Amino acid sequence: MTAQRPVIAFYDERMLDHAPDLDAPFLPGRLDRRVRDMLATIPAQWRYPECPGRLQAIYNLLQQQLVAGVDFESGMAATREQLARVHTSTYLEHIFSLRGKNAWLDMDTTAVSSGSVDAAEVAAGTAIAAVEAVLEGRASSAFALVRPPGHHAESVRARGFCLFNNIAVAAAHAQAALGCQRVLIIDWDVHHGNGTQEIFHADENVLFFDIHRAAPFYPGSGALEDTGVGLGEGSTVNVPLPGGSGDTAILKAFKEILVPAADYFRPDLVLVSAGFDAHRFDLAMNVSHDGFAALTAIVQELADHHCSGRLAMVLEGGYNLESLSQGVRTVLQVLAGKNADEPQECGMAEVEAAIKFHRSAFVLE
Repeated sequence: MTAQRPVIAFYDERMLDHAPDLDAPFLPGRLDRRVRDMLATIPAQWRYPECPGRLQAIYNLLQQQLVAGVDFESGMAATREQLARVHTSTYLEHIFSLRGKNAWLDMDTTAVSSGSVDAAEVAAGTAIAAVEAVLEGRASSAFALVRPPGHHAESVRARGFCLFNNIAVAAAHAQAALGCQRVLIIDWDVHHGNGTQEIFHADENVLFFDIHRAAPFYPGSGALEDTGVGLGEGSTVNVPLPGGSGDTAILKAFKEILVPAADYFRPDLVLVSAGFDAHRFDLAMNVSHDGFAALTAIVQELADHHCSGRLAMVLEGGYNLESLSQGVRTVLQVLAGKNADEPQECGMAEVEAAIKFHRSAFVLE
């Protein structure tokens, strides 16, 4: 254990009010019929995966197994002005019109319940609160435990369970109100952050690094050759990987692609879209908890080297409640000062122990 570092975890119960229920009556219309026709083709009953239980599982574990150095604070709601830095006025008007209603927003089954718009405002505002905490020096790093997630939300469209792009809102706030010029956004969620990429695609002052499972895996974007446009050409770095990729591949990408990219960019602030659905329990890739710890250590070292440790993480995906909650706790331990060991291939330690146990039985005297 190195010296303890103060960390703030932001949690707000208002975000539990986002709770789409497929049995509830939704606004009538073509989209409702099309989504229900699509769900009817699924052989098992489909439940909305992005549920309040995700945050509750994280919070409950962190209360049962406290992490020394981590304090909790509540979040805040983002203002329209803060949201409008990355979303169009037309889109915001559409989302605000759904306050208190049940509605489908997109064919990929993004939905809202009566409390969703308020919850989404708190999610975006809580990401801002995390950034403010590290830039004000109140913590060495911060983790915004938020939902609904955000990295699929585009400037004009809700997608992938996301309404507002929380990390984009936080990055834009850091630039517009907190004196940051260059922001590095790292997205290690298993799904490509199409919304974050779209919002900053032409922005030379935001370096967006995204490692994800390659297309045709959802959302199907994030090609290797997609490196940004206009002034932002070269400021988007995509690393698509095949399903089943694990710690070794992702750590190699961080060390040999992200680190030199960050050294070239020299960020004033480091943000992480921290999804935990790359964990093997979510069945899309094969990252371990030790892998997430090692990724955190690399990101923390980058922040220490370039921007006085200013690092804020914002929760994205992760739908197995065990791996999600334990993953968040593992990351918080490293942020608070625990050393992160280099992860070993799953089963190697057990094989080494078995070799030692059996070896003498097959050695000729």
